[in-house]
Amino acid sequence: MIIKGNIVDILNRTIFKGEVEIEAGKIVSIRSSDHAIENYILPGFIDAHIHIESSLLVPSEFSKIALVHGTVATVSDPHEIANVLGVKGVDFMIENGKKVPLKFNFGAPSCVPATSFESTGAVIDSGDIQKMMANPDIKYLAEMMNYPGILFDDEEVLKKLAWAKQYHKPIDGHAPGLRGDDVTKYIAAGISTDHECFTYDEALEKLQKGMKILIREGSAAKNFEALIDLLPDYFENMMFCSDDKHPDDLLLGHINQLCERAVAKGIDVFKVLQVACINPVKHYDLEVGLLQKGDAADFIVVEDLQKFKVLQTYINGELVAQNSQSFVQSVPFKILNNFEVNPKKIEDYQYQTSSEKIRVIEALDGELVTREIECNSLLVDGNLVSNPEEDILKMTVVNRYKNASPAIAFIKNFGIKKGAIASSVGHDSHNIIALGTSDEFIYKAVNLLIKNKGGICAVNETSEKIVALPVAGIMSDQPAEIIGKQYAELDAMAKEMGSKLKAPFMTLSFMALLVIPSLKLSDKGLFDGTTFKFTSLEIT
Repeated sequence: MIIKGNIVDILNRTIFKGEVEIEAGKIVSIRSSDHAIENYILPGFIDAHIHIESSLLVPSEFSKIALVHGTVATVSDPHEIANVLGVKGVDFMIENGKKVPLKFNFGAPSCVPATSFESTGAVIDSGDIQKMMANPDIKYLAEMMNYPGILFDDEEVLKKLAWAKQYHKPIDGHAPGLRGDDVTKYIAAGISTDHECFTYDEALEKLQKGMKILIREGSAAKNFEALIDLLPDYFENMMFCSDDKHPDDLLLGHINQLCERAVAKGIDVFKVLQVACINPVKHYDLEVGLLQKGDAADFIVVEDLQKFKVLQTYINGELVAQNSQSFVQSVPFKILNNFEVNPKKIEDYQYQTSSEKIRVIEALDGELVTREIECNSLLVDGNLVSNPEEDILKMTVVNRYKNASPAIAFIKNFGIKKGAIASSVGHDSHNIIALGTSDEFIYKAVNLLIKNKGGICAVNETSEKIVALPVAGIMSDQPAEIIGKQYAELDAMAKEMGSKLKAPFMTLSFMALLVIPSLKLSDKGLFDGTTFKFTSLEIT
């Protein structure tokens, strides 16, 4: 097979009219050729850090959408399913991903559970990490969120790092805001990357100290604008990633969008493409072709080098997507889950107090961090209730792994006027998280998720809408085309109910993420991420 076009040789920084000859899935020749074809042939795009689970799709279904955007490989942390099902969940992701052409590269989750301050479905200890590092299907040790464990020489954390080093596998970082001597020690422990930088200065310091920095642009956390000006000088040590990508956003684009935006800023196209296509392969030693003779025939054909409209995607010489159509078929798989909680009662969400002031979580649009604010209590017969007029809504996190009393807090900026939204996608432990304008609406939303053993939903006076997520309570068993449409409809319903957030369900999912400050809620109570201690809802 021969494919003709303008060959983009990123490594040698040249573009020439030519043709690529493929035999048995490998590139056997790349040569100059005079022809009239104006399309461009280049290596495929790679997402250098993503949780596939956040697309609400299993890997095989995720691949259908990603391939049409020119993504040929991912560096994937199965941290979310691992918190629900442990190593068994990681194995599920690997095996499902093998059934489709897209080259998934999974890591061993390093922080399961992420903290001891929440209930989770599984534990992955250093003994498990030892076995996973010996597995050739595990390419790296995934993001080490427990940076205090490194700074204070936690024995279990250091054992996990040691196993990764023994098997010569990279170690990913996760250290938002870590600076100075602390980040120096963190890097010295063997941490090679960070995707959590949210300021130019933070990323610059980490680059100068030897880290690879990933520019993240996901559905919730968006750091492209803050970091992109570093790319011209540090392109050899940067990569693009999405981290978390909801299905409606994934339908619109993937890493190709970041290339378009970077080139539009006047950045040299070869530098942009090195970040998007080359650096992840080199850093993680991926079995992904780079459009060189002898490589696997993994490449894409795009219309131009400005918009990067993907016309064709090839993996191992096979045409897997063309003109926005994926040729990947759905594959059968066995559903795994861990959802053991019984339905709740309305009175489970009551919070009796006489306190006149409460601590409230202030959600910030497009951010994982929150603020702590002080608000007046609204009491009805001694029960703290939502105050929709002030946009102060009751919030709950319900343990999904066993029967326990719901934790209660209050949150601002979701804007719901009447009704509730809920999700069993609640990072990192994936307990049920819900908020609403009344205890009754919250009760209905939570029980709808329990009935379906996982999902995301919205309820109001006239309707109930749910995207069921029976795979570990965080992914669908349905095709990508269906879930993308269902999610968009649910997102629209939340916004019709008053939410002004760009991605209300994605924002909701991070309100239980204790490792990101400042105020969050776990199933065990209100948590101060700055002091890393539980705190009181009531202000006395």
